[in-house]
Amino acid sequence: MMKDIYSRKLVVNEVHENESSEHASYLLWRGCLREQTAGRPLVLHSDNGTAMKGANKLSAMYDLGVVPSFSRPRVSNDNAYAEALFRTAKYCPLWPERPFDTLEEARVWVHQFVQWYNEEHCHSGLKYVTPNQRHRGEANALLKQRAAVYLAAREKHPQRWSGETRNWKLDDTVYLNPERAQIQERKYMEAA
Repeated sequence: MMKDIYSRKLVVNEVHENESSEHASYLLWRGCLREQTAGRPLVLHSDNGTAMKGANKLSAMYDLGVVPSFSRPRVSNDNAYAEALFRTAKYCPLWPERPFDTLEEARVWVHQFVQWYNEEHCHSGLKYVTPNQRHRGEANALLKQRAAVYLAAREKHPQRWSGETRNWKLDDTVYLNPERAQIQERKYMEAA
């Protein structure tokens, strides 16, 4: 599964009986073609597993112009976006009550989950818009409307409000590790 951390959209996914560099490289090709990423800066962060560091996947990344990024050694949870996705999956209304009997059952469930997550799940980290609304560029207009509704409600009943209305603005830039980005930015500014 590959996820866009800006929009939180699950861009491309597959279910296989085993993990391999071949499967990962094919998935990457499919995702880049579907999202038309050619010529755009793209970083793919993944764990240090052999499938993610295999020659096929690294070759595909090089061919597609994708910059690799890997988890820190012996740190399994350095991707907060992935960890949040796992928690959402476990607590979503679609979570299966028992293990899958077949590979096809697992594939059907993942397809349904991805559809729900991208199209219906109002993401708290996105101010309660769906990942696809953010990915399609619809989020700012929706959030602007919400801000207007809140402002009108506050003006109509000021006694119900103890302070400002909710912040409905999304960040323009998203970082996996903001502290690393700030350090790199400082180094760049010092060198200039």
